[in-house]
Amino acid sequence: MLNFAVTGVGGFVAPRHLRAIRATGHRVVAAVDPHDAVGVLDQFAPDARFFTEFERFDRHLDKLRRGPDAGRVHVVSVCSPNYLHDAHVRTALRSGADVICEKPLVINPWNLDALQQIEAESGRRVFTVLQLRLHPAIVALSERVRAEPARGGHQVELTYVTPRGPWYDISWKGSEERSGGVVTNIGIHLFDLLVWIFGRVEDSVVHLRERRKAAGALRLDRAEVRWFLSTDHADLPGRPDDVAGQAVRAMSVDGHDVDFSHGLGELHTEVYRDTLDGRGCGIEAARPSIELTHRIRQQPVQEDRRGPHAWFERRLAAR
Repeated sequence: MLNFAVTGVGGFVAPRHLRAIRATGHRVVAAVDPHDAVGVLDQFAPDARFFTEFERFDRHLDKLRRGPDAGRVHVVSVCSPNYLHDAHVRTALRSGADVICEKPLVINPWNLDALQQIEAESGRRVFTVLQLRLHPAIVALSERVRAEPARGGHQVELTYVTPRGPWYDISWKGSEERSGGVVTNIGIHLFDLLVWIFGRVEDSVVHLRERRKAAGALRLDRAEVRWFLSTDHADLPGRPDDVAGQAVRAMSVDGHDVDFSHGLGELHTEVYRDTLDGRGCGIEAARPSIELTHRIRQQPVQEDRRGPHAWFERRLAAR
């Protein structure tokens, strides 16, 4: 049995990590979050030491590291806000633990090189959560594409609308500096699956980039892609007063829909199983999507002369 520690245990995604740790037969012995509304620990880790100050958490990890191996922290799960991932991964590596970090591993690609250096110095490993790679529909699509000749001209449309209320703009998630903005915070796992399935990026164009939404086009080795991301309720089909709780995760390949909206809840557990069995996604696996989202955030916006893609056409028709 491995001992885990969790950073950001009071956040939205932490319960998925806690559930995965328990499901894989391991235990949480320490956790940290500046907010103390962490009753979730009673369900998954009632005996875990809890800290609201990261400095005290760091000191506790070091004390355990110097004690018997059975008591030390073997893995740190990083569930904290995006801009803290880099620092928390560094702390974990220097405490002698491996890391499973929620996506995005970092916001800016140059931080990956520094993490690799600390990996080498510490002898520990960093893994990240790219759970859509394990979704059955995505696995089937990737296997089909990779069985084709070396290059293909697939036409792909990807739309992700996940509405968020006014709280989103006030929180760290609404700050591009702290979250990477909608392109990174919302889109990172989608850009990862596109590059993972259809190959390296040959070109990228941005048609729209606002606080709540972004859109653009990619040319990949095996596909031409049009993508749209939004956290705006107004971008859902139907009336604005009839969209509570809705979200749209839509991808079409050559006009055929790929449904990956269902079965998402258990994918974190599958990620943990793969990682702990030696098949996890490390720094190099995370690099292409982090480089791409950074590029998209910096690119000038260009008019889309092709007009709205099929998603917009369907949304307008629905209204």
